[in-house]
Amino acid sequence: MKTIFHIDVNSAFLSWEAVHRLQDLNEELDLREIPSAIGGDVTTRHGIVLAKSTPAKKYHIKTAEPIANALKKCPDLVVVPPNMKLYKKYSKAFMDILRDYSPDVEQYSVDEAFVDMTGCQSLFGEPVESAYKIKDRIKNELGFTVNIGISDVKLLAKMASDFEKPDKVHTLYKSEIEDKMWCLPVSELFFCGKSAVKKLNMLGIHTIGDLAKSDRNVIHGHLKSHGDLLWQLANGEDVSEVDTSEKENKGYGNSTTISFDVTDEDTAKMFLMSLCETVSSRLRKDHKMAEVIAVTIKDSDFNSRSHQKVLSAPTNVTDELYHVCCQLFSELWDGSPIRLLGVRTTKIYDDTAARQLNMFSGANYEKLSKLDAAMDSIRNKYGSDAIKRAAFLNTKKE
Repeated sequence: MKTIFHIDVNSAFLSWEAVHRLQDLNEELDLREIPSAIGGDVTTRHGIVLAKSTPAKKYHIKTAEPIANALKKCPDLVVVPPNMKLYKKYSKAFMDILRDYSPDVEQYSVDEAFVDMTGCQSLFGEPVESAYKIKDRIKNELGFTVNIGISDVKLLAKMASDFEKPDKVHTLYKSEIEDKMWCLPVSELFFCGKSAVKKLNMLGIHTIGDLAKSDRNVIHGHLKSHGDLLWQLANGEDVSEVDTSEKENKGYGNSTTISFDVTDEDTAKMFLMSLCETVSSRLRKDHKMAEVIAVTIKDSDFNSRSHQKVLSAPTNVTDELYHVCCQLFSELWDGSPIRLLGVRTTKIYDDTAARQLNMFSGANYEKLSKLDAAMDSIRNKYGSDAIKRAAFLNTKKE
């Protein structure tokens, strides 16, 4: 039988910020013990709660809600801006400890991982015993707490780690799902989003047990292949393995939340150019090209719309990406005030692939590629502001 751990840092960003302030800055106040949150700058409208302390939960503050709303619930809430460089440092230290216990570690996100502990009993003891060893070592050496879920399949290990928090170890083997999982609301099931919950509730399915005991064909009829997946997960059926291979980037994108409402096309296109420069430079750095480009617009009422186009040939040329993005933007924008713009590329190829020339295009792609390469070289050596397009002079992109 397999032994799979899912290890999840409790309130990762806030915990890491708290530890940094206590250990590195010698502060006395522990952010974890007061109403606090990690989030952006509300004045520039990047104000989303990324992580919250346990005391903040008493005020019904939720992850991903606007900070402005959180401050209405708790005016004394301490809000700290995110520090991604710091979080990467703690994430690496966290993963390094996990690899001391097994070579089979799958980093699922910056603050969680699956670990295949099969056959490790002779080294570290029975699963629960070894889980406590890992949990306590992380707490003693790094200063923050984790939850560990133990199972014989990945999904159930993740479900178990979401049980009572913080600083806990839980088991959820397939033999335990009827007692420990079927009583939970169907919304607690991994991959079961709001839309699926609504449809299942309309069918009279309110708990994971209701779903597990329902007719799979009926679920498929309403939710198609996603319904099949949810039915399997409710019954503890998961054949996925802990995947330690390095994931190749399947897409490159960037977005920006703008500090003011954009109401004119020229300003919007200036932001699109900035996004295209970032995305194309990342493609070139990884020696990749993209064949599909998408533009996303979110208006001031938080309504989001996207539009994409398949190119005649993959590219990583900034001007070509920008030209297509402008076309997509013109087709997509209805004139509503813009809060967020995003550019994303998918269907990625190595840049060694031959480019099919378009005899009807007047663009000199060889010349444009050389221009991009020169700009990349200057920015890599002297900084991102060493060379700018004329459109960005005397402007401030928020």
